[in-house]
Amino acid sequence: MKDGELTYDDFLQRLDIQDILLDAGYCQNRRDGLRYPSYVRMGSDGRRIRGDKFIVTQQGRCCFQPPHQKVYNIISFIKAHPQLFAEYSAGMDPNRLVNLVCNRLLNHPIENREARIIRPARDVRPFDIGNYDLHRFDPQDRATQKKFYPYFKSRGIDLYTQYAFHRNFCLATKKRDDGLRYTNLAFPMTLPKDPEKTVGFEERGRARADGSSGYKGKAEGSNSSEGLWIASPAGTPLSEAKHVYWFESAYDAMAYYQLFHTQNKELRKAVFVSTGGNPTAEQMRGVLAATLSARQHICFDTDLAGMDFTRNLIHEMYRTVRASIEETPERKPYLDSISDREDLDGGNLRLLPEDLQASYERFEAAHEKALSMRASGQYPSEETLNQTNVAREHYEEFREGLRELLGLDKANDTSFVREQPDYPHKDWNAQLLAEIARQKTIHEEAAKEEEPEEERQACRRR
Repeated sequence: MKDGELTYDDFLQRLDIQDILLDAGYCQNRRDGLRYPSYVRMGSDGRRIRGDKFIVTQQGRCCFQPPHQKVYNIISFIKAHPQLFAEYSAGMDPNRLVNLVCNRLLNHPIENREARIIRPARDVRPFDIGNYDLHRFDPQDRATQKKFYPYFKSRGIDLYTQYAFHRNFCLATKKRDDGLRYTNLAFPMTLPKDPEKTVGFEERGRARADGSSGYKGKAEGSNSSEGLWIASPAGTPLSEAKHVYWFESAYDAMAYYQLFHTQNKELRKAVFVSTGGNPTAEQMRGVLAATLSARQHICFDTDLAGMDFTRNLIHEMYRTVRASIEETPERKPYLDSISDREDLDGGNLRLLPEDLQASYERFEAAHEKALSMRASGQYPSEETLNQTNVAREHYEEFREGLRELLGLDKANDTSFVREQPDYPHKDWNAQLLAEIARQKTIHEEAAKEEEPEEERQACRRR
């Protein structure tokens, strides 16, 4: 970044989402009141365009378009609605558009350059691993390991972690028709149903000289809709996994392992999955079909996109469990009342047998009491915890009865946990780098404290 250039952080701090909405052609709809401002667009006839309204939230930083719950900040709004801005042209890099719009609104001059139009690739051939020269990491041969140093050093991934995942990455050099050759760190992508066949590479380049991240993408022709990076330090097959960990990149998966493998010895037997970016429904369904009885650990990023990915994966879990249930005449009315994106307990409870309805009512009463005790602040924490446990036991009792009615084995019921890096880190690799920096600071401070004592000892000897 050149001196004087503004960053995304500058845009987020200095611009309001209402600035962006006004620039995109929306006007404030004062009939909705001022507590949660709303913005609408007007048609050529001067009337409001129905269904095109955004409500401003989070003190002017974000907005959403009802009835959808997706929340936009100024960056994601511009990227999601590029056609609303004067600077947009077909095929334009979304990041370039954000820079142009935000710099104009801030009256900050920006260097003009010829727009690069990204045209869709034509006649892209399917991925063929034979088009690459591969360099493998051999845990027994130090010479093979040295070439990986530039790719892992900047990410803080140590040799122990590289040893753990050595079967699941390599250096891939593309042999091009024009004679040029380029090398990237490659994480092989496979299909859950055919783990022996490589259908693409999740690729990462070397870090740049200024320390910023290098190339990030997928190899040409990769099957991005179904293929994933699937890895296990112990070589556990996907079909035998008891724990599956989901990430947006292989770097994050390795960082998570490095952070926690000493505390959790079972991580070695777990299966780590990287979607290589935006997770697709086909990727999710492929893994879930093979791991329905496993506990799913959702470790996506903490940004807005990561929250969307998390919701989508949870909904795919619900669909997968629902699809495994055999419909019978007594089950069908209740199953039909469950919406496509809901859990098994989200149906019309009045369609359940009376004993199950009563079971759910016991849970609901206990749960409401626990919430009331927590909100009042008048009860000892131990009593509140006990009431929470009572509510949990009632729910387990209801869930077991529901599974029995639906003929669902407990091992195949929904089981997941959302795991997030510590604030303010967006992803696990950022947390790893922060932890490495923290440990370095501790060691430096300890060394400084020892220096005066060493000097005193030297003086006594003199």
